[in-house]
Amino acid sequence: MSNPQQFSNYIDGEWAASVTGRTFENRNPADSSDLVGLFQASSADDARQAVRAAAAAFDGWKKTPISKRAAILNSAAAYLEQNAQRFAEELTREEGKALALAKDEVLRSAQTLRFYAVEGQSFSGETYPQDDADMIVYSQREPLGVVTVIAPWNFPISIPARKIAPALITGNTVVFKPSSEAPLSGLRLAEALVQAGIPKGVLNFITGRAGDIGAAITEAPEVRAISFTGSTVAGQHIHRSVGMTTRTQMELGGKNPLIVMEDADLDRAVDLVVKGGLSLSGQACTGTSRILVMAQVKAQFTEKLLAKVKSMKVGSGASGAEIGPLASEKQMENVLSYVAIGKREATHLIGGERLQDGDFARGYYVAPAVFTDVTQQMRIAREEIFGPVLAIIEVDSYEDAIAKANDTEYGLSAAIVTSNPRYSHRFPHDIQAGTVKINRTTTGNLINAPFGGLKSSSTSTFRESGRAGLEFYTQIKTVYRGA
Repeated sequence: MSNPQQFSNYIDGEWAASVTGRTFENRNPADSSDLVGLFQASSADDARQAVRAAAAAFDGWKKTPISKRAAILNSAAAYLEQNAQRFAEELTREEGKALALAKDEVLRSAQTLRFYAVEGQSFSGETYPQDDADMIVYSQREPLGVVTVIAPWNFPISIPARKIAPALITGNTVVFKPSSEAPLSGLRLAEALVQAGIPKGVLNFITGRAGDIGAAITEAPEVRAISFTGSTVAGQHIHRSVGMTTRTQMELGGKNPLIVMEDADLDRAVDLVVKGGLSLSGQACTGTSRILVMAQVKAQFTEKLLAKVKSMKVGSGASGAEIGPLASEKQMENVLSYVAIGKREATHLIGGERLQDGDFARGYYVAPAVFTDVTQQMRIAREEIFGPVLAIIEVDSYEDAIAKANDTEYGLSAAIVTSNPRYSHRFPHDIQAGTVKINRTTTGNLINAPFGGLKSSSTSTFRESGRAGLEFYTQIKTVYRGA
């Protein structure tokens, strides 16, 4: 057997091993015998070096003409596009999602880099009217300094791309830590920027356990901002641990509802639920988790949903299956534990078992599960599961549906399926969610539109994506200039 490939950190312009001399394994969740590679088990010393390198590079990078910064983003985008198929195959191998979705993600990341290469060049301050003819008053935007980016495993290249691109175009330097469940895709994004000629120290890539390096890349005085996507518990810990002058942008958990009204096209509703709740094996922060169905159509909707779920193919992302593996053994065990909870709390209709026969033997596969007779007090109705588990909740009116949809600590994404213009008009005003969908899935957002949650789904300060995504990475000075 050949030796597995070992991947390095990228700190201060050099690809190098951790000072610890230790590595960790990255394995294929569709086949745990397949070792994708070894990554650096970094220490706080490595992390401090990355922060120092970013701090040292900041002055030069903020003075770099913005057209040159934009050229680097465009060149990195071209590198991703040229290698899209290979990087997509790697993404599927390390994270499990379908190959077509993985390729879309790589290409979307390239598109994100190109978007910010353009938008960043017109993102500026304002001039203000005033009465003194001998004075001009204007605001100017400036970069913050060192920015830490901590990304999740479910979208391991597109989420960091939408954080790193606006940080770089506005003149900040970056320390980037990917998830240990999918570090290779993050490395490919860093590699694209290195190949594009990003200067030494401007981007630093480091892998390792959050317990070993997290504090060093978030609590260091040089770090001026932290953009994090992950669990609510982890985000709250980071938010509480940093100083008053360190900005935080936290995109956290969700328990996203989809409401099926009595006038809904039920076939369409089933399609939206399946795409929103079971695509990516339910491992999306905006994934549909709760289905609030009007009583008069609940039986018919449930019958159609079960027929669709039964017909879905489970298998590896490389095989073209509709539902792939969970991303890790830990994630699989978490989902199985919630299935067990659901069986005690509610009425179990289908799925939820671990698949272990044949091609499933070495993978982390769980059959998609559906529960009904779910009430607001049940754990499967209140806690984020992050897996292919759907909970059907009966409602008897629009007002009841809204009340139950809003009865959660989360407020990330929400959807309604209806043909009634009255419901379509009211829903965006009544629902407590940062992303609101009408006759669309709860998942998905545009590159050029703001994204973020309410309540415990976010710090609710600065939005990601779109032009709004640039605001987090800049500070404003107001200038009064006399004659």
